[in-house]
Amino acid sequence: MFHAGTPAPTPEDLMRSRYTAYVMQQGPYLLQTWASATRPEHMDFAEDGGIKWLGLEIKRASMEGESGIVEFVARYKVGGRAHRMHETSRFIRDADGRWYYLDGDVDGQ
Repeated sequence: MFHAGTPAPTPEDLMRSRYTAYVMQQGPYLLQTWASATRPEHMDFAEDGGIKWLGLEIKRASMEGESGIVEFVARYKVGGRAHRMHETSRFIRDADGRWYYLDGDVDGQ
């Protein structure tokens, strides 16, 4: 996982890092890497229903200028049932060269 002093070099790297943060329930890192315009006030993993993350597959990743897109499928279990989340995430890069998660479109939602 990247830290405050080591920004992720690409949107895909940030996506992988954020997935790891979800697995490890690292709310402060997730908030730190979320664009301020769309960032929630807090992360409460107690509300996640006991999600157990099982894997991440990157379908495609691209960047152009100060924006990037990462399409991924994340597999997880809740209450013993397997699920998958298919999302196309958008990322933006600030003037300091740091990438931030902006938002995403989840298939089926």
